[in-house]
Amino acid sequence: MTRSYFSTSSDKITQLMKVALGEAEADLAIVNGELVNVYTGELLKNQTVLIKGDSIAYVGGKAPHSAMGATTHVINAEGKTIIPGFIDGHTHVDDKYFPDELMRYAIKGSTTTIITEAAAIGSLLGYQGVVAFIKACRRQPVRFFFTIPPVVCVSPSAEKHCALTNAELKRLLRQEDILGLGEVSWAQVNEEHPRLLETIAATLNSGKTVDGHAAGAREPKLQAFFATGVSSCHEPTNAEEVLERLRMGVFVPIREGEVRKDLAETSSIKNFQIDKHLLGISADGVDPRQLVKDGYMDFIVQKAIGNGIDPVLAIQMATINPARHFGLSHIGGVAPCKLADIVIVPDIKHIKAEIVIINGKIMFEKGRVTAKPVKVSFPPSFYQSVRLVNEFVSSDFDIRAANRNSAKIRVMDQVSALVTREAILNMAVKNEVLENDIEADILKVAVIDRHWQPGKFYVGFVRGFGLKKGAVATSTAWDCGHIVVVGVDNADMAMAVNRIKELQGGTVVCAEGAVLAELPLPAAGLFSDKPMKFVAEKYGDIQSAAKKLGTLLPDVHMSLQVLVTPSIPFLRICEEGLFDLKQNKFVSLIVE
Repeated sequence: MTRSYFSTSSDKITQLMKVALGEAEADLAIVNGELVNVYTGELLKNQTVLIKGDSIAYVGGKAPHSAMGATTHVINAEGKTIIPGFIDGHTHVDDKYFPDELMRYAIKGSTTTIITEAAAIGSLLGYQGVVAFIKACRRQPVRFFFTIPPVVCVSPSAEKHCALTNAELKRLLRQEDILGLGEVSWAQVNEEHPRLLETIAATLNSGKTVDGHAAGAREPKLQAFFATGVSSCHEPTNAEEVLERLRMGVFVPIREGEVRKDLAETSSIKNFQIDKHLLGISADGVDPRQLVKDGYMDFIVQKAIGNGIDPVLAIQMATINPARHFGLSHIGGVAPCKLADIVIVPDIKHIKAEIVIINGKIMFEKGRVTAKPVKVSFPPSFYQSVRLVNEFVSSDFDIRAANRNSAKIRVMDQVSALVTREAILNMAVKNEVLENDIEADILKVAVIDRHWQPGKFYVGFVRGFGLKKGAVATSTAWDCGHIVVVGVDNADMAMAVNRIKELQGGTVVCAEGAVLAELPLPAAGLFSDKPMKFVAEKYGDIQSAAKKLGTLLPDVHMSLQVLVTPSIPFLRICEEGLFDLKQNKFVSLIVE
């Protein structure tokens, strides 16, 4: 049954009116504070906020004294600033850690609403995975909304088994807390992917939004992409790209999180004399190390202010702007009839919660989260997602090239932490086998289907990981959930994959026959069931171990898991082979 995030009745309306008129007592009152009015962009002194139940009854400087009685809990905010609770308008929290564990950090991080993709779980377990994930997030203290995964990937088996049927799509779109379709990539849309275009049309016809991913798109391809009805894009990496999208009426939630940190390069948008109501800010996924060390949306908004964005605008970007984009009319601001999601901070330039109120209830005060997250329980199938039967051995990663001394091959060239291009290189053949070239940083990469065609795999080459020995593997490949492994030594690659099988998911670093670091992810091969501090520590251990093996990549786990996604250019890999996104087809490893 769909759970409404906002409901009212004639009795509730009457009570709110009576509190505003001083004819009934408020449950909670905040007095003497400076209010950030996100609707007008004003800072208003000596304001009072009266709350009845889960909603705001009154906001202003002339609150009736009779509305505050013996039963009213009064918070004196003198010298403090009152702001709306923050909304993460685009993120991915369907992996890494359980939703109930995230709550403890989201709440003290001033985050009262999270709009998350369900791409990771949907691309692995399809409709049933999406439903289970949504169920786990409902009834949590922080309000969750969701976008449906489009499930477009270079892995034919993942797309075949996990893409939503029309009936499943319509069933999900009828739910109020599902806001629309998750980010679709411009390349697949502009290639007129038939199922994707039908999914976009069904979403728009239901009155909901379609998020976009337009990295690398330029005129007129960018115009064609947005002509489909896609209404947001979080991919701009400079102010000019932000402006280009704003001019097209597109909502732009600037990223500052795990995948990319774009605030520094895009913050000069503040200098443009334009309306900025379509400008947002989002995490696009939150690294557990950031949650433990720095916080959540409070940290991101503070960084926006630190990059010179006006504090009021920075707060609007994380409150009213995303709320309006998604049609969430009852959150995003502190005003009569809005749900009482309120944060009290020291002042407008110091965004660190002293009190957090969600749905009219105090959830954080005196440095302590008072809310009790609802314990997550995933179905048993989540713990049986790595279906590999046979163990891998060293020879499985041999790449044979018979009857030749050398071969010209395609290599995935890691030109940045996320982007690969095609490099055509000559490589020596020894004993009819293509080997790594450690000096040239050319290593083997393999992708293994762990679920739908268990054990089906493909081996290629990648340049740019920097490992001098060992191997790194993960079960969290983007858009399909396959196992991805990069390594110098075949035996270490096999060990890393076999260890993931034993753990039923995770990220593993091996070298010289030993496991150096690992993060178990037993739920769907995506989630840890451990506390956030444990997950953060293990993420750090993985990066530290990979660094000792020679990598210079800033986040080896991230670089590993994106090698499969079609959302990032240009040469990708899956269990079927190498896929060239420019040509939109599979290409051979050996050119000649």
